[in-house]
Amino acid sequence: MAPEGRLRPPFLLPGFLIGPAPRPCYACPMMTSMPTPNGAIGLVGFDGDDTLWKSEDYYRKAEQDYLDILSRYIDVHDTATARHLLEVQQRNLGVFGYGVKGMTLSMLEAAIEITERRIAARDLQLILDIGHDTLRHPVELIDGVHASVSEIARDYPVVLITKGDLFHQEAKIKVANLRDLFPRIEIVSEKDPETYARVLEEFDLPMQRFVMVGNSLRSDIEPVVTLGGWGIHTPYAVTWAHETQHGVAADEPRMVEAPTAFDWPQALRAIEAKAAG
Repeated sequence: MAPEGRLRPPFLLPGFLIGPAPRPCYACPMMTSMPTPNGAIGLVGFDGDDTLWKSEDYYRKAEQDYLDILSRYIDVHDTATARHLLEVQQRNLGVFGYGVKGMTLSMLEAAIEITERRIAARDLQLILDIGHDTLRHPVELIDGVHASVSEIARDYPVVLITKGDLFHQEAKIKVANLRDLFPRIEIVSEKDPETYARVLEEFDLPMQRFVMVGNSLRSDIEPVVTLGGWGIHTPYAVTWAHETQHGVAADEPRMVEAPTAFDWPQALRAIEAKAAG
């Protein structure tokens, strides 16, 4: 059932992902003023976290605060400590999903495990506080984002495809004032080929005419190029270890590197030329 005040279908759309049960995907309604491109590319998608706005910096701070708490019990300079947290987070992704809430629950679980239940309740409360603080982090657009997305949106339909906790992602989109740039917004629980295929099916567009812009090779580029689409990769200064696990070659022909958001229009023109050739 939709939460109180939330629009019901067709605004709440199912996203069918690998696993025993479907996972939900939130979509904002389509507007009718989107441009109709005549070229080889018909739709441009944008990632949210660490592509449009800063995010991983706050997760890194949260992890450091977590280690500071654990230092009262174990040697946190042992690389196994950080590796243990990553392992717990990864095994919980199918249950908790991505985002701050899943991170916080995994931190609590990992702390109990690695201290062999010696961690005090007051320190578990401090870990919970880390989650609360991270959920309230400021939303700061990355330099060049607004200008480049605005330029691209004049010539192409654009869609924001971001993954993570629904409430937190909605809040960040609202604070960032991005609804004027994106007539369509998808908040998904996972970014895999099935998710992208569903989005393109709703747009009634072949994958070969789709470009995804993002910082994660694993989530933004690999699933799209695997299906025959195109990718614009803009690395962020810091990347979660989970997102570094991918199979994209450095010379992937369907991917263009764009060092900053300012370079997105030029990168898109390069892909348009490749796709039309």
